[in-house]
Amino acid sequence: MTRNRGVDDTIALAALMQAIVAKLQKLRRQNVTFRSYPRRLIDENRWRASRYGLDGKLIDFGRKCEMEERQLLHEMLEFIATEVDELGSHAEMAHIERIMREGAGADRQLMVWERTQDMKAVVDQIVAETYEGLTAPG
Repeated sequence: MTRNRGVDDTIALAALMQAIVAKLQKLRRQNVTFRSYPRRLIDENRWRASRYGLDGKLIDFGRKCEMEERQLLHEMLEFIATEVDELGSHAEMAHIERIMREGAGADRQLMVWERTQDMKAVVDQIVAETYEGLTAPG
């Protein structure tokens, strides 16, 4: 049976968040403190990610410069590698790497828009992906 890519993306992102939380909890128990950044900078990165997808650049607050989003994601995967081992989430992280190669739903929607300049075509793409891998009961 073909799987639904949106569902697989969601499961992989949940596993990624789980590993990040596990890592941060471990660091907190080791009394490691974290820097606080102004909300407007975090909002800027959120906007950039929404607007440009994985092909964009984010602000790396530690380096104080823009960085390719995919490079930052690879660094994050290295940062949580031990937790991925402990949680047994290798398949989900492989899917995250697939998302980084092929793009997420938003990236696919942007590609349709750039190709067609037609919002109906974008909605049709979303609908098609939603039904992908689903079978009628019966």
